[in-house]
Amino acid sequence: MKDQTFSKKRILLLGSGELGKELVIEAKRLGLEVIAIDKYNNAPAMQVADDSYVIDMTNKNVLKNTIINLNPDFVVPEIEALSIDALKELEEEGVKIIPNARTVEITMNRDKIRDLASNDLKIRTAKFIYVFNYDDLDKKAGEIGFPLLLKPLMSSSGKGQSLVEREEDLLRAWTDAQTNSRGNVNGVILEEFIDFDYEFTLLTVRKDNGENVFCLPIGHIQSKGDYQSSWQPLEMNPSLINEAKKMTNQILNNLNGPGIYGVEFFVKGTEVIFSELSPRPHDTGMVTLVSQNINEFELHLRAFLNLPIPNITLIKPSATRVILAEKESINPTYTGLNEALNIENIKLLLFGKPTSKKGRRMGVVLSSNNDLTLARKNADEASLMIKVI
Repeated sequence: MKDQTFSKKRILLLGSGELGKELVIEAKRLGLEVIAIDKYNNAPAMQVADDSYVIDMTNKNVLKNTIINLNPDFVVPEIEALSIDALKELEEEGVKIIPNARTVEITMNRDKIRDLASNDLKIRTAKFIYVFNYDDLDKKAGEIGFPLLLKPLMSSSGKGQSLVEREEDLLRAWTDAQTNSRGNVNGVILEEFIDFDYEFTLLTVRKDNGENVFCLPIGHIQSKGDYQSSWQPLEMNPSLINEAKKMTNQILNNLNGPGIYGVEFFVKGTEVIFSELSPRPHDTGMVTLVSQNINEFELHLRAFLNLPIPNITLIKPSATRVILAEKESINPTYTGLNEALNIENIKLLLFGKPTSKKGRRMGVVLSSNNDLTLARKNADEASLMIKVI
């Protein structure tokens, strides 16, 4: 490969959570300048970035003017709650949006990514219907059948998602979805409940030249749509992996933007079913910080910076388990670190969030072992030792 000149670049990170924090750390290792933005001060990524700003990213003029004034080489969204119109207009003016504004728009709204996968690409998904008026909810729910999942059209980390087992629970689920919806989207999606055998993430790197490179599948467990634990590798039938890769190629060849994508699938019997897609590092992929030779955050950077990506290999079977807060607190403190870190091959990531509330993800345990079962067991045990107070 012909050598290329590599100079310091400025990255503007839109959203400064725990995934953004790890991206900033990897960016600084490459000598890059990073400016972190979020809606609140002292967010995790802000703590390690060169500079930071607190703005309303859903306000088109505010977001657009901020990006123009800061003049970054790359704009890298980490969240869904932002003005897509600002990104689209800036991209037309030559600003580099990662992976591109169209992909950000499609994946931030469940209706758009489902329409692309199911209707345009004919990829197998759960059966779904959109509802924009509560008066239509009973009828549409009957078409899907109970139990079903009711989700906001735009949200993150499973917020506003409900398993609805009977008609009487629809109003509660509808209200929860509206309360937790992001952006100015008032509709919901009703989705067939699939009693799957397991679910997994296929982290996929799309290079600038259009080549897709796959990581080993990552198994994960979610509760109410929010990640609780993950592990790599996931033992599964090679034919199912190939089917997932085929679907991923179809989607990414359509979206066509460089970076890493977290592509989620269900497996039921011999069938692979597409679930969700995020055009950025994925929470279940935090396991790659200890499992792979190149973690997902560095892979994201290498992809859009057009740096080489050699073979992605497994260093050691690894697992994660989240650390959740049990109550609301300002400047939370942690107990049990000594006990947790006394377990062999355990690492802790405490995100440094300035406030906590019940169920909020405050950190993650990383565990490695030649025996994957033991790695998962150790991660689970260590997470239980740590309390957020």
